[in-house]
Order: sequence, then structure tokens, then C-alpha cells
Amino acid sequence: MPAGYQDLFLEQGTTFSTTITLDDVDGVAYDLTGMQAKGQIRRSYYSANATATFIVTIPTPTEGGIILNLAANTTANIAAGRYVYDVAIKDSSNTITRILEGTVSVLPQVTRF
Repeated sequence: MPAGYQDLFLEQGTTFSTTITLDDVDGVAYDLTGMQAKGQIRRSYYSANATATFIVTIPTPTEGGIILNLAANTTANIAAGRYVYDVAIKDSSNTITRILEGTVSVLPQVTRF
């Protein structure tokens, strides 16, 4: 199954949070019990180093939700521009599945705290 595609917009210097909800073709929540999730932002698909790594939580595994977060101090240090990202899950047998991918547009900040 190919990963879903969603572009993200991130504002420098702000806290970023979004929720991904996984379900099957019948709309039944995907059970994430025992799974890990990870997501990264990179300048390009070929960049050796991640620009940022999402803080990922799975608050209620049986409901299929994954929350991606970036702290304001993290987003403040990402240069304005266009990036790529993806999110993958890993099950207990170490099978890795990419679930979401897309571009991240980082918008420059004016107000700084």
C-alpha cells in the first residue's frame, strides 16, 4: 500500500502539531498497539542529515492516531523554504511501513520571543 500524501505548512518560531489518523478501507481504526512511529524533515530526499525530527506520540494505539509535534525553538531554527518529510511505523517484527509523505513549506517568522 503506498503512503498517503499531504503537504504541511510550518511557521518558524511556532509550535507545530498535527494528528494522523490511520484506518482501513471500511473506516475501522488501525490498531497501532506495540508499534513505533518516526518522522523526519529533510532539505531533499538525498540529504544525509535530517533538518528536524518530529516528536511522535501514539496516545491511544487502538484508535489509530499518531501525533507529530515540533517545539517552537525547533521550528525557529529551520530556514524558510521547501523541504520533504515522511512518517513511518515499525511493528514488533521490525517491518517498516511508510504511512505519510509530502512537502513542508516553512514560512519565515517576524515576531520573536
